[in-house]
Amino acid sequence: MAVYQLDDELWFPDPHLGEEDGLVAVGGDLSIDRLLLAYSNGFFPWFAYRHQQEPLWYCPLQRFVIFPDEIHISHSMKQLMKRHEFELTINQDFEGVIRGCATAQNRNRDEGAWLGPEMIEAYTEMHKQGFAASVEVWDADKLVGGLYGICFGPVFFGESMFSLVPNASKLALIHLAQTFQNLGGRMIDCQFETPHLKTMGGRYIPYKDYINLIKK
Repeated sequence: MAVYQLDDELWFPDPHLGEEDGLVAVGGDLSIDRLLLAYSNGFFPWFAYRHQQEPLWYCPLQRFVIFPDEIHISHSMKQLMKRHEFELTINQDFEGVIRGCATAQNRNRDEGAWLGPEMIEAYTEMHKQGFAASVEVWDADKLVGGLYGICFGPVFFGESMFSLVPNASKLALIHLAQTFQNLGGRMIDCQFETPHLKTMGGRYIPYKDYINLIKK
C-alpha cells in the first residue's frame, strides 16, 4: 500500500497500489486535463482545503454507484412529484448549485470542508467547457436544492448535492437518473456510500466492472 506524489506530468498510478480507504495519490493540480484523466480512470479529488495544501486523489476499488434504471422512488416521493410543487431544470444555474453545495447547513464552516475556492473554480471551468453539469430544484424563483457532477461518456460522476427544503436533493437525483437514462447514460458514480443514497438504489460494484463501463 502506498500514496504516490504527483508532479507536473499528467499521470495517475495503478489504483490497486493505493491505501485501503481508496487514497492513491497526492499533489498535481485541478486543471481540466488532469481532471478528465482522473475521472476517465476512476479517480476524484477530495481534501480538506483548510488543512491540505495539495489535492488528494481517491480511487476506491469497491465503487458505490446507482444505475439509472434501478433508482428507487419511494411512495412519498412519488406523491411529492405528482404535486408539481417544485420545478426541475438542468444547467440553468451551475454556479448557484455549486455554491449551495459548499455552504448549505454551514458546511463551509466545518473543519473538514472540502468544497473550497480552488475546487469551485475548477469545476466551474469544467462546466464552462461542457464537462460538468448541474440539476436545479426551484421553489418559484428560489433555488432550494440541486446537485452537480462530471458527465463523461455514459457515466455521471456525482460530486455533491444540497437541500434547503426537505427532499430537494432526492428530487434532483431522481430527475438526473431519469434524464440521464433517456440520454443513454449507464451509471451514476456516487463516490461514497451514504444512508440517503443507499435507500435510493445505491450499491457496490468492483472496480473492474466500473472501469469497463467508463471505457465503453
